[in-house]
Amino acid sequence: MNAKQKRITILVVIAAVIWFVAAPPRWWLNLTKKVDLTDPAATGELLVQEYECTNCHIVGSKGALKAPNLNTIMSRLDDVSVRLWLRNPRAVKGNTAMPNFHLSDSEIEAIVAYLELLNNRE
Repeated sequence: MNAKQKRITILVVIAAVIWFVAAPPRWWLNLTKKVDLTDPAATGELLVQEYECTNCHIVGSKGALKAPNLNTIMSRLDDVSVRLWLRNPRAVKGNTAMPNFHLSDSEIEAIVAYLELLNNRE
């Protein structure tokens, strides 16, 4: 391998790393961020804490009023809409302040299960 081929190989590897960090493909997220769905609502509650959703949303009995109250979100939006928001918020609303957490499908299912539980308590 000559010097030019090595530089090209290095650039391709760097581009792939940037791609995986900035916009990881769904299959990669599902492989690396899979969560246990034995008790999806409990897992969802832990994920809401881990991703610090209460910094912007009211969830349960705590949180901020910067964004919609998630206790009743499942009565205002259908399951598909909530999943789309969690998958890629800016694909739903381009100017949203909600960041893309690059959630795996299992993380999304767990969070939806937790939000459904909260909705049923209200």
